[in-house]
Amino acid sequence: MSTNIQRIDPRVLRTRQLIRDAFIELLQEFELEKITVNRIAKRATINRVTFYLHYRDIPDMMDRLAEDMINDIDAILKQAPDPPGFNMQIVVQMLEHIADNSRFYKTLLASKRFPVFTERLMKLIAEFITSRIDKLEAVTKLTVKRDIAIWYGSSAIIGTIVFWLRNDLPYTPEFLSAQLAELLHLTKRE
Repeated sequence: MSTNIQRIDPRVLRTRQLIRDAFIELLQEFELEKITVNRIAKRATINRVTFYLHYRDIPDMMDRLAEDMINDIDAILKQAPDPPGFNMQIVVQMLEHIADNSRFYKTLLASKRFPVFTERLMKLIAEFITSRIDKLEAVTKLTVKRDIAIWYGSSAIIGTIVFWLRNDLPYTPEFLSAQLAELLHLTKRE
């Protein structure tokens, strides 16, 4: 039995991580417009040709970084079991992933300079909530308009993550997830 799983060469992954880290460091020092491929390559200790083996240009790199971010979080969310309610373990895993990569997320998600990252994550969370609401509606009647529930849920989660990042992760992923669960229970009681 053969598998079609493609494995990426660890050297490629390492080089992409160097490029990503260099880009994040440079964003903390310079405005995006002042960041060049040369600066990224120099900071990443690679040459320009190596950068271009991985990305067409800086916008392509940013697009791929956003795609990687979404893929990482989507992989976590896809593990959510039924029933469709709040699953603390999935939220903890997502928050742990964000905490483990906090410099990346703080620079690109919590910054107001790069709305594309926040918009993509908002879309992913909204899709996740939509799928959970679809399952929930199969067994119970919603008392809130569907679109409002999706807007509220995705905005609340993203907003909480952004403030958590901007405040240097003052709470553990477990504690923050428990607090979010408690807020949901408060909402249900009212």
